[in-house]
Amino acid sequence: MNRLLDVGSPGPTRRAAVGVLAGALTGVTLEGCTNGSHPSAASEGGIPARPLPMSSTVGFRARTRPLVMQVLAHPDDDLFFMNPDTVAGIDRDVPIVSVYVTGGGSFGVNQALGAPKAKHDVPAYVSARQQGLRQAYARMLGAPVFTRWRRTVLDLPGGTQAEVHSLGHGGRHADLVFLNIDMHNRTPHGMVGMAGLWATPGAQVRTVVVPGSEVRTSRAYRRQTLLDSLVRIFETYRPSLIRTLDPDPDIQVHDARHPRDSDQTGFSDHIDHTAVALFTWRAMAQWVDGAAAGGRAPVFLTDVYRGYYNQRWPHNLPQDTVRMKSGLLDVYGGDPSWHCGDPQGCGDYSVGQGSALRSPKGWVRSTHYRYPTAGPRVVGAGEGRATAYGVLSTRAARWTRSAGGAWSAPEDLGGGPLAPALSVVTGAGGRDLVFALRFSGLEADKQHNTREVVVLEGVGPDPVAAPAWRSLGNPEQDPARGRRVGPPTAVFAGDGRLHLFVRNAAKGLSTRIRDTAGTWSAWHSLSGGQVQEGLAAALDAEGRIHVFAAGRDAIHTWVQASPGGELRHQPLKVAAAPAEAPDAARAADGSLLLAYRLPDTAELVVEKLTTAGGRDRWTPAGRLGGAGFGPVSLLPGQHTPAGQDPVLAVRAASGEARLVRDGRVVLPGERPAGAPATIVAAAGGGGVRTAEGREPAAVAAAFAVGRPALLGPDGARAVLVSFGLDGGPGGDVGQASGLTARRATTHAG
Repeated sequence: MNRLLDVGSPGPTRRAAVGVLAGALTGVTLEGCTNGSHPSAASEGGIPARPLPMSSTVGFRARTRPLVMQVLAHPDDDLFFMNPDTVAGIDRDVPIVSVYVTGGGSFGVNQALGAPKAKHDVPAYVSARQQGLRQAYARMLGAPVFTRWRRTVLDLPGGTQAEVHSLGHGGRHADLVFLNIDMHNRTPHGMVGMAGLWATPGAQVRTVVVPGSEVRTSRAYRRQTLLDSLVRIFETYRPSLIRTLDPDPDIQVHDARHPRDSDQTGFSDHIDHTAVALFTWRAMAQWVDGAAAGGRAPVFLTDVYRGYYNQRWPHNLPQDTVRMKSGLLDVYGGDPSWHCGDPQGCGDYSVGQGSALRSPKGWVRSTHYRYPTAGPRVVGAGEGRATAYGVLSTRAARWTRSAGGAWSAPEDLGGGPLAPALSVVTGAGGRDLVFALRFSGLEADKQHNTREVVVLEGVGPDPVAAPAWRSLGNPEQDPARGRRVGPPTAVFAGDGRLHLFVRNAAKGLSTRIRDTAGTWSAWHSLSGGQVQEGLAAALDAEGRIHVFAAGRDAIHTWVQASPGGELRHQPLKVAAAPAEAPDAARAADGSLLLAYRLPDTAELVVEKLTTAGGRDRWTPAGRLGGAGFGPVSLLPGQHTPAGQDPVLAVRAASGEARLVRDGRVVLPGERPAGAPATIVAAAGGGGVRTAEGREPAAVAAAFAVGRPALLGPDGARAVLVSFGLDGGPGGDVGQASGLTARRATTHAG
């Protein structure tokens, strides 16, 4: 990553070539019609909702090589809201495909800082923004920023076409796919954009013809045309990870303190971000549905990123990562004085020259995940065995790990389309309950664009032939508010009751409780302050439930005064304000551990709760620098002797899962294909070694999708598990440029 910190110059980078990527990547909140009219819904045909039935299982295709796809509304969405993850995958020679649905032309003004007022020219502005993207991606690939790209045309359904810009360099490859839908289509019915294409029956929009493009005529998109086009792109590239923008942004009051700026009315994000994310999720459901009807579901993970949310909550990136992001935005923004070879412009000038870093909006200073608890959920089965649950192809999936450390193929548990964050608890008889947030409707009208909490009960060791998913509804009655509800977090109380929690539309907490007879209460809200997405729940030694969440300036907790009592809210007096979602776990001695990150740094804090004489007391238990960003995981059941910091799992700024032991970050090493990749820490803290007894190499490990998980201790060991860019836990990430990276069966005492 250090090679990207100095990005002020458009000249070539210093990165050396690392091999040759075999083969090319390709064989090659919206609008679109020739006259901008709105044909009737009947003329377009019905668009039935066809999510996979929750009880349906079809299995998964075999894993393929890793490939990341990002679906964006505008040029620069990836650079503002998905980096540093974008560059982290590229750094591992994983091919990337970025799909830009609109041209991003807005009203066509490419205004340079301090320059005379620019004239309106939408096609020229779209061209300049595409040139800026080529510059930024060339830099990420390690090539000179003015490197020429190969341009081809990708034919899409309905007679539409996309232009694909391709560049390979030093074993790395990027495809930029431009659909070029006009952001503002003037029609007899008014201005139509992406939101209109999503929500208005029969709406159509046209594409922008970019000067010099291989696509030489304007094309028309209707709602189903765009969905079919996205499915065609998915099937063409077969990504192992699809990144999307936020389909359900927070409700936002706009006033003098919180100006609207570029937000959509009433919500904290751009209206195009929301519409494109909805299209992407609907297209993923359509792709999986269609593929499953003819055989097996494709294999891919999903990751979802917040947008303008970044300016409403604490910043969560360390300063060197912020500089890297802003430097790439400067390369994207360009400068009118550059000689880039595009007569329409050398970037998006208002973004360049340090403006992203100076902006009070602070978008560049955070990378927040819509579902921060996404990633594997792991439960132990004794004797070194384990079960990992996750969301694969928007469906629940299960992997089992043998005593020897090998992971099985994924078992399809159905339930989709699901958000990528699950909660798993083990009930009586050792059977698991799996909770999820389901996209129960993804239709144009508000009443059928819905979300619901669902549960799969009684999952045992045997294969699940017909998963009986059950809806637990939604705490919000209004469908628009119901879309803001987050994924569930569940915990069993000491009295056998099961408590379920979600973040609600008011940014507070709602809960349902299942009694020991299996009957669920109604949803009800808990009083308390506003919090970020990402809840943590744990049971203390007395049997009391604690729920934790990150507020704007404090950790908020809801705790029972006594086992079985009501949960009461209070801001927690701990060392510092949190940057993002915390984690909590009970240690071997019965104390509670709480871990969270500090804003604007790579620092991580661990607090310990002990109870004596009926009084709770929090004390510092550890503090670590250089621990990246993103959600963290604590090792449950660990011993915490005096003078020894707790064991955690983190994601580094460069994307890999790392084990933190005794205040030190342990970076898993890479091995040749077929060699083990375990890292073992002696139970007494006597250093770290590989399974072969050697010191691990400090080299880039595999990228971790979502929050890594820790399981244990099972005897003297704990297991670190993360999902990789190949769409599975443990083992190999996959083959790319002859390099096999390994990551997941990591152990610590």
